[in-house]
Parts: sequence; structure tokens; C-alpha cells
Amino acid sequence: MKADIDARNALVKRGNSTLDVVATGIAGFALLGAVFGALALFEVFAVTDTVAGLTVATWFGVLLAALGLGLLVVGAASRAGVVRSEPDRTAGPVAGVVFGLIGFVVGGLVASQTLSLGTLWPLAALAVAGVATLCTVYPRGDVGATLPSGALALFAGAVVATGVVAPGWSWTPIQGSFTLNGDIAVPVLVIVIGFLVAWMAARAYSGFGTQGKQASAYLLVSASAAGMLVLLLLLVSYIVVRGWGPMTEGVRWGLFWANWTYFYVPPIDRYVIVDGPVLWFHWPFVMNGHALLNDINGIMPAIVGTVWLVLGAILFAVPLGVGAAVFLTEYAGQSRFTQLVEVSTNGLWSTPSIVYGLFGWAFLVPRLGNNQSILAGQLVLGFMLLPLVIITSREALMSVPDAYRDASAALGVGKWETIKSVVLPAAMPGVTTGIILGVGRIAGETAPILLVSAGSPFPSTAPNVLSGFHLSTTPPFVTNDALLQATSALPYQLYAVITAGVNDNPGLAWGTALVLLLVVLSFYAIGIASRIYFRKRLEA
Repeated sequence: MKADIDARNALVKRGNSTLDVVATGIAGFALLGAVFGALALFEVFAVTDTVAGLTVATWFGVLLAALGLGLLVVGAASRAGVVRSEPDRTAGPVAGVVFGLIGFVVGGLVASQTLSLGTLWPLAALAVAGVATLCTVYPRGDVGATLPSGALALFAGAVVATGVVAPGWSWTPIQGSFTLNGDIAVPVLVIVIGFLVAWMAARAYSGFGTQGKQASAYLLVSASAAGMLVLLLLLVSYIVVRGWGPMTEGVRWGLFWANWTYFYVPPIDRYVIVDGPVLWFHWPFVMNGHALLNDINGIMPAIVGTVWLVLGAILFAVPLGVGAAVFLTEYAGQSRFTQLVEVSTNGLWSTPSIVYGLFGWAFLVPRLGNNQSILAGQLVLGFMLLPLVIITSREALMSVPDAYRDASAALGVGKWETIKSVVLPAAMPGVTTGIILGVGRIAGETAPILLVSAGSPFPSTAPNVLSGFHLSTTPPFVTNDALLQATSALPYQLYAVITAGVNDNPGLAWGTALVLLLVVLSFYAIGIASRIYFRKRLEA
């Protein structure tokens, strides 16, 4: 019996080896083509570049045509029994819907742009969509998986390779609307069709059956996750490449020998002499403001303004949010009141930032000297941050096991002491995560700052908030005129550069964008370090 099973497994393995190799090659080249399409889309290289006598666009077309032909051959070989496979009765409704939508788009474009059918193009699009859906769900699983995807890849490859859609091609759907050119269309086609071909090739790898569907789902999810990471890396790299030169322009540093004398008072009067090398450093872009006499204008006031706005929002929202979450979770329990608060916080978190800005402009600004100010911006950004702090803090508190509370109560510890010493420390990693996410949102907001805080977009000096505090014996006891002054901020300054004409000074725009990215990442780094610290304390 065991010998029969081993022989059957060996036969299946030998029978599937060719299909496995071919399907793996098709999926690998399809994903590789999608990666190169993303690189072309982000201008790492141009589709007009020449490789071995052919343009990159032509090579893309050849690749798509080869992938489509290979997928059709695999499907035909499986249907004819040349390779061993165990296809399902149908490719499934999901594939039918996907290729039906693609058929509608392709049919509509061909009917309206190539055949010039005018108002009749929806009928042609529906007809093509119906045919694509039937070709997917009606035949056996191997044919339904390979026929539509292979035909689409072969058609797109022929269109691109023959120059019908090429770098010089352009399309304006509606007169006066956007124009889609070949430099964008070709990479997008390679990315989309590459994912579709890899999806269907993964089904072929496991014999088009249930395992094939699982393998294709796994590949699609994995490729999507990897694609998102690659996209994020490309976005960051794109900003770094364009902004690094302007941001680092004029950077100077060096060493000089210092011989300084300091008069030091506590604990006893004495002189201290410093004699040694001192490193000096000057970074104009992040240390200068805007002034006529500057060799290089910088964005230091905008950086300081951004930091003060975010810090003020954190100081306002975090204590209130965490306190509200503690009350709702530990004291209020499940009631209509808490349900109402949950609905409200979820709605406030999804509210557009311009609505918060309008609220600040209409309600806060008239009550804070009727001028745009740092304090108004801090409050508005704090209101934006508050819902997420409440939501994530509640989730973190509710994830703390009840056994922690019960054990503390069994030792005779009071409720508040249990919350302070047991529950909150256990929930701090989750609370910190919520704060990190919220800070990442508010640090890049432009609309609220534009309405409630924006002063001169290119100031020469930064707001001096620290030295602006004054104490008095009469209410309000603490005043700070600097908080009631307008300020610039990195998102606002970037907006001002773009609206003033980014082509007039693209270096300033890209350099500002890179600094904004670094500032946001620094807030993330502080939050992640805090999360690690609290987690280590919890584990200790």
C-alpha cells in the first residue's frame, strides 16, 4: 500500500514538474515587469531609453506579449492533458468580476476612442465585459484562468510593442480635462497586467484547483504587501533624490582650537579653562530664515513653528484623550453614553481637516485676539488628534487582561491605584502607537494651519515661545505673547512655494518637502522609542 502511494506521489511530482517550472517563470517575470514598471513610473529610468536597440517601452510590450502567450500555452496544455492538473469546474466569481470590469474598461476605450462610436460606447463596453466574464466563469478552471488574462496581456503587449500606445501617445478623455501620455500609460499597463498574470500563473503552479486558488491568493496578498513597501520606498527615494541637493546646499563644517575661560560659581568660585578642538557646523537651509542678505534662504522659522504646533497639540490632546479613555473604559462601563462617545469619536476622526480649520477660524480665532496665532493652531490640531487618542487608548486599555485587575484587587489595592500602577503601564505601548499615528497626521496638515495660524509664509525669524512666558499675580497668572502671534509651518510654506509657482523655485519646494518628511519621521522615531521603552518596562 505504501509503495502504491509513493509511486502515485512520484508520478504526480513528475507530471507537475513542467507546469510548476513554467508557471513559476511566468509569475516571476510578471512581477519583475511590474517592479520595472514602477521604477519607470517614478522616473528612475525613462521608457524612451534604448536597450539593445529597442526602447524600454518596446521591451515592455514584448514582455507583456510573451507573458500572455505563455499563459495561453499553459492553459491549452492543461486542457489537452499534456501536463497533469486538477482544475476546478470554474475559475470562480472573483476572477469573473475582475476580468468583467477590465473588459468593460478596455471595450469602452476601444469603442469610444478607436472606433468612435460616440454615445454607443457603453453598449460595446457592456458586450465586451459580458464576453470576458463568460470566458472566465463558464469554461473549466484552467481555461477560465488563462484565457482572459493571457488574451489581455497579449493584446496589451501588441499595442505597446507596435507603438500604438508609445511615449509619444497622449489621450484627453474630455476636452480641457487631464491628458494621459504614453510615459505614464505604458508603466501602468505593465504594473496592472503584471499582477494579473502573476495571479493566474500562481493558480497554474498548483494545478488550477483549490490549492491553486489558495496559492494565487497568497501570492496576490504577498505581492500587494511587497508592492506597497516598494511604493513607499520609491516615494521616499523620489523626495530624497530631488530634495537632497537643495537641502544640503552650502553646508559647511570644520574644526578650530578653542581657548576659553569660564567663571563658574557653584559650589565654589573658580575659573575653568577649555583648551581643545571644537567642531563647528553651519547648515543654511535649516538654520536660516528668509532675508535679502542671505546667500541661501532657509526654512528654520517654519521648522520651529511646526514643532511648536505639534507639541502644543500633544500637550492638549494626550492628557485629555487618555483621561477620557480611562473614564470610559474603567468607570463608565458599557452604556448608551459610551456608545454615543464611540460613534462621536469615530465620526470626528474621519472628519476632513478643513472642517476643523473652519471651526478654529470661526470660533477660536475671534476669542484669541481675533488674529491667527500659534495657540489657535495648537488647539485645532489638538482637536484633530484627540479622537484618535481616545479610540486607540480605549482599545489598548480594553486589551489589558482582566486578570491583572483581579490580581491587584485581590491584594487589596484600590481601583485608582490599580489603574495607575497596573492597567495604564500595560496599555502604554498601545497608547503610544495611537499618538504616533495621530502625530503623523497632524504634522503634515495644511488647511487648518492656513486658516488659523498662518502668518508670513517666508519669515526671517522663528517664534520665541520659551522666553515669551511671563508670570504675574493677577489672572491669568501666565501670559505668552509669542503664542498669540502667527507663524509659518513646513506644510504651509510648502503650499506657499507651490502656489507661488513651483517651477520658479523647485529646489526650495523639494528641500522643504524632504525636511517635512524628516521632521515627521523624527516624531515617529520618538514615539517608537517611547513604545519600546514602555514595553521593556512592562516585560521587566
